[in-house]
Amino acid sequence: MTSIELEVKSTYDAAGKPVVAHADDALDVVGFSERVELTDEDSKRIVRKTDRVILTVLVWVYFLQILDKSVLGYGATFGLQTDTHLHGNEYSLIGSIAPIAQLAWQPFSSFLIVKVPHRILMPALCLGWGIAQTSMAACHDFKGLMAARFFLGLFEAGCLPLFSVITSQWYRRAEQPIRIAAWYGTNGAATIIAAALSYGLAHIKSNILQEWQIIFLFVGLVTIVSSPIVYWRLDNDIPSARFLTEEEKPQAIERLRANQTGTGNREYKFKHITEAALEPKTYLWIGMAMLLNVGASVTNTFGPLILNGLGFDKYTTTLLNMPFGAIQIIVILLASYLAQKARIKGAILAAFILPVVAGLAVLYVLPRTHNVQGPLILGYYLLAFLFGGNPLIVTWIVGNTAGTTKKSVIMSVYNAASSAGNIIGPLLFNKKDAPAYHPGLRGCLGIFIALFCIVFIQWFNLIYLNRLQQRKRVRNGKKAQVVDHSMQSHYHAADEGNVEEQAQVRIGDNAFLDLTDRENDEFVYIY
Repeated sequence: MTSIELEVKSTYDAAGKPVVAHADDALDVVGFSERVELTDEDSKRIVRKTDRVILTVLVWVYFLQILDKSVLGYGATFGLQTDTHLHGNEYSLIGSIAPIAQLAWQPFSSFLIVKVPHRILMPALCLGWGIAQTSMAACHDFKGLMAARFFLGLFEAGCLPLFSVITSQWYRRAEQPIRIAAWYGTNGAATIIAAALSYGLAHIKSNILQEWQIIFLFVGLVTIVSSPIVYWRLDNDIPSARFLTEEEKPQAIERLRANQTGTGNREYKFKHITEAALEPKTYLWIGMAMLLNVGASVTNTFGPLILNGLGFDKYTTTLLNMPFGAIQIIVILLASYLAQKARIKGAILAAFILPVVAGLAVLYVLPRTHNVQGPLILGYYLLAFLFGGNPLIVTWIVGNTAGTTKKSVIMSVYNAASSAGNIIGPLLFNKKDAPAYHPGLRGCLGIFIALFCIVFIQWFNLIYLNRLQQRKRVRNGKKAQVVDHSMQSHYHAADEGNVEEQAQVRIGDNAFLDLTDRENDEFVYIY
């Protein structure tokens, strides 16, 4: 039947098809060995409909998450530290407590992503962190801010892994980089909007609320109001999609067959966890995520403070962060576009690390004087290139991980590593080192050089894994080379060009059995 021994129930469904245990829910729609006919035009039509519903929700909610997270830095610009009597490293600890909560919650996130329908999970998380953000406006001391930021991080913990899993369950691998860039690119949009909102809201004169309280209150309430809208718009999966017709649902599933990464089910499989824990590539993903997000946390938490240290007032500092956000958007879209066209994500990721190293070097070497403000600002803006890294790593992971539980676990581990980076980042910068922050910048320089090396190690590791897959296919009586249609710009059936004479198994039969990438000999790693 396949190279993997399948557990098939002794009963059959109404159409006389065998019911395969432990498989994706999508198998109930398309059947085990059947194929659904569709054209490239059919595929494009389904993508357009999916973008209008699923991608729109992902973009908006991820934007809100980044907006709520990033306004802490603007709160500091508008008097948060003074009004709440923060001393020493207390502001750094407030910046670190949210990722600490995310780190602690990741094991539960991976379980919830598998077991809880996404239409319920996403708005629940959105509501939770919106309430936490709103509560920050009522905080007047270090303890209150720590508690509010802890719950903000707790509810945001499942956001990135959930969004990554959703993207992989609705789109072909060739379509994923731009879609991930679309929602992750709201990092830049949120930076621009946060700067503009903070600038405008800080001019509101109030006898009751401070400037930073108005900012926190506004963005928190927007998030709370959005949560019921998210529930109304989002669908759990393709079989239950309200925006697809009954004819389009099997077509939407069929076009994902070549991915070999599955479309999701509700069974939490511990063997997937064991496999992930024993793979070297898991730990390379962890290293890449942690190192990259040390730098990301620096720009989110200390970016406005670094600009303020260049000698600008608080209003100019806020406005100068808007071009930084615009560069983020351009870099994220450009990196993902190049990775999609070139189909070599590792090389693109390594190339985008180099401007970050250059920017850190400029900030470290140049003195904080008025005659070098231009080069210093340029050095700071070069740090925006690091934001092209995360969507590439996320695309790399979801494209190279099969099995619902394994994917949710790996993405939760990725987010945990990102959280660890976000914890370490602010702690590298101490108030006593202002305005130059030389020790922190020196540490970041070493971190990004190490990241550059890890990217190439992972690249060669994936090439090696593909060779192991080829040997496995030969042992199982299949062709060594498989045409990977999931990475082609236009839709092609999974077994097109992969059919052999006297073949007992059609390429693509394993696609919806919820097999991991190591279990499925038809899986092709992308690098």
